[in-house]
Amino acid sequence: MDGSWKTIVEPFRIKTVEPLGFTTEAEREGILRDACYNVFAIPADKVLIDFLTDSGTGAMSAEQWAAIMRGDESYAGARSFFVFEKAVRDLTGYRYVLPVHQGRAAERILMGVACCPGKTVLANSHFDTTRANVEASGAAAVDLPVPEALDFQVPGPFKGDMDVRALEAKIRELGPGNIPMVIMTLTNNSLGGQPVSMRNLREVSEVCRQYKIPLILDVARFAENAFMIKLRESGFSTRPAAEIAREMFSHAQGCMMSAKKDALVNIGGFLALNDPEWVARCREALILTEGFPTYGGLAGRDLEAMAQGLREVLDEQYLTYRLRSVEYLGEGLRRAGVPIVEPPGGHAVYVDAKRFLPHIPPDGYPGQVLACELYRRAGIRAVEIGSLMFGRRQGGTFIPAPMELVRLAMPRRVYTQSHIDFVIEVFADIARRVRSLRSLRLLASPPRLAHFTAKLAPEPV
Repeated sequence: MDGSWKTIVEPFRIKTVEPLGFTTEAEREGILRDACYNVFAIPADKVLIDFLTDSGTGAMSAEQWAAIMRGDESYAGARSFFVFEKAVRDLTGYRYVLPVHQGRAAERILMGVACCPGKTVLANSHFDTTRANVEASGAAAVDLPVPEALDFQVPGPFKGDMDVRALEAKIRELGPGNIPMVIMTLTNNSLGGQPVSMRNLREVSEVCRQYKIPLILDVARFAENAFMIKLRESGFSTRPAAEIAREMFSHAQGCMMSAKKDALVNIGGFLALNDPEWVARCREALILTEGFPTYGGLAGRDLEAMAQGLREVLDEQYLTYRLRSVEYLGEGLRRAGVPIVEPPGGHAVYVDAKRFLPHIPPDGYPGQVLACELYRRAGIRAVEIGSLMFGRRQGGTFIPAPMELVRLAMPRRVYTQSHIDFVIEVFADIARRVRSLRSLRLLASPPRLAHFTAKLAPEPV
């Protein structure tokens, strides 16, 4: 479009549809009880609008479906691998490409190779599975976000940045030899889907090179980050998003990707690295647990779809629509009196449950309370990013997470404006009676990634 119109038109036509899961409020109350108030345990066909995650939930294009039909399902050396390898190399510039079935497999393999007890991985912010895989290796995971990242009320263009001074201080404190890698998550999922600036990437890269520490990018949402650099950072407005993305990759020594986000597919991921020693060890681990290195636990058709998606996602008409869709939801929630992380992120709107439900303490799980109420009231599924996901108990003492958020992660090319208008209407209804919501108590949970399988119950009246 030429930019003279206020309305952003979806840059696609709808070709295939599937029915939504309409239920009554009484049915949903029973479903919540059966799920022990954990939205991950709710059957998907009982969900009306699913904002649980944007991972693997998008709609593939006609060209991706056509690519699937070209898939070569040979066990070793399939043609589809070389199509995929070229697409990743053209995008990232990295020499070695290892496909995996999804992002957490890339995390597990890399952390298993690079980390061990006594080591510490530094990041702008680790997401849940990244942190869990670092800690499963015996290493520690430390977040170093810029201070403004935790000031959810004040907008900022690049609140996903890493605190460079804190990075240097932590390296001097621990010693470079005790830090196997620094991770930059693009965009910063845990703290509102906020982008990282190119300036910050360069500065972090310079520090890492000075201390000879590998910088690894987590690029599940690289295209959204690149386009926000184009829109927000001086000197990039005339540069194509694809060119900006390639510059982002140039500042690191490798990346890991859950392709279920910005590669626009339902399954897949990869590791791309330059270090031949790391690659040799990662390849051994991949063969042991994922499959032969030219398929990595995927079908050839999945590799073809990923290759096509990596090209499509950098289309600027699509990216304009994508970011505007998220902004539209954020604007509607503001009008309804719902506090959100400002500004809206690239893939999701994050509701500040700590401010929205101030009467519920962290150990009453305000984010989970709101997620359950969204489902009970209207069949909307979202995910808590707070003390259920990141809170801990040490010596019998509850240590809450630094944030209590509810993420509304928008699947790509799936919902229309009327779906979003309905979500806004539901939030306005909840806002009018938010003080009537009450705490949840935790009945059971595993030591890691508790939010996936935790069991909860409402506190008695």
